[in-house]
Amino acid sequence: MTMATLPLLLSSLFSLFVLVVVSSPTPIDDPELVVQEVLRKINGSLARRNLGYLSCVTGNPIDDCWRCDPNWEQNRKKLADCAIGFGRNAIGGKDGKIYVVTDPDDDDPVNPKPGTLRYAVIQDEPLWIIFERDMTITLKEELIMNSFKTIDGRGANVHIAGGPCITVQFVTNIIIHGMHIHDCKQGGNAMVRDSPRHYGWRTISDGDGVSIFGGSHIWVDHCSLSNCNDGLIDAIYGSNYITISNNYMTHHDKVMLLGHNDAFIQDKNMQVTVAFNHFGEGLVQRMPRCRHGYFHVVNNDYTHWEMYAIGGSANPTINSQGNRFLAPDNMFSKEVTKHEDAPESEWRNWNWRSEGDLMLNGAFFTPSGTGASSSYAKASSLGARPSTVVSSLTANAGVLSLQ
Repeated sequence: MTMATLPLLLSSLFSLFVLVVVSSPTPIDDPELVVQEVLRKINGSLARRNLGYLSCVTGNPIDDCWRCDPNWEQNRKKLADCAIGFGRNAIGGKDGKIYVVTDPDDDDPVNPKPGTLRYAVIQDEPLWIIFERDMTITLKEELIMNSFKTIDGRGANVHIAGGPCITVQFVTNIIIHGMHIHDCKQGGNAMVRDSPRHYGWRTISDGDGVSIFGGSHIWVDHCSLSNCNDGLIDAIYGSNYITISNNYMTHHDKVMLLGHNDAFIQDKNMQVTVAFNHFGEGLVQRMPRCRHGYFHVVNNDYTHWEMYAIGGSANPTINSQGNRFLAPDNMFSKEVTKHEDAPESEWRNWNWRSEGDLMLNGAFFTPSGTGASSSYAKASSLGARPSTVVSSLTANAGVLSLQ
């Protein structure tokens, strides 16, 4: 921002402040809420103009960390210092070279061509993967990632769609940022390479958008996900230290599964942060559905669900803080929570709590458990902001316009 643009910015701020006050149907008692609404409107307006410099006024700690830098494109790896939550130590390919994807093709999952996304993600060394231009990548088989990789879609409009999608299996330190991931299908019954030295037979996959299977230190941020065969983002089989943030999820049934099955007790140490996401139109359930572990659901905006928003089984600890829940009009779907696969005599001992959540249109959260502080300590990963500012925290959820 230059000094020349400052008067125009201040004029816009004042005009929007007046607009909010004048258009409010009721007296405004809380000036902070007015300011937050003004900032939300300005930020949304600038986002529509593909401008990023004012994003730092949202209070979103991830975006504030890197988007205020006008030279972010030359300092891409700064993003790796901006993670929050249980996945905050995921460094991706920070210590490696920049790799530029130039070719959207995926003709041979066993012998991928240099320049393709598949060639980049299977390499042994750390890589920070970016894209030369806009592209749609339709994968023939699952994209099986190797450790210490960042897929960074910023600055290009990149879709992974129409085929199998991303698999993070028994690897560590993965960042997936700024990708459109949708219409993902099952793959399998095929050979697929997962490193320069190994390829093997893959059975039928689930068709998730992002499948995390035994992975650790994983961060999925600012992606737009919709309409996949199974889950949009699933983390199972002992996966741990995961942050799912700033994503925009729409048009899907079973959105997010965290935990393999009720009998798989290896998931009892799983810790996942779900923060600053917008759960939008056309969603049905599992935002997320949790098993066994510790889950911090914080400052998300839930504007649509058909069955329920947050569910679980097998005694997970769920710490819901500072979210905004807008219930559907269906009177039978107002409850945010669903305690699954257990009688009340069992689930009433599970530690589920709601702190500072905003309940709208009749939404309600059914808490349970004794509130053991040690349990919630393991399900706490960052300080929650007030639910009244969720609209500004999530205003730019999904893929950012940075071109």
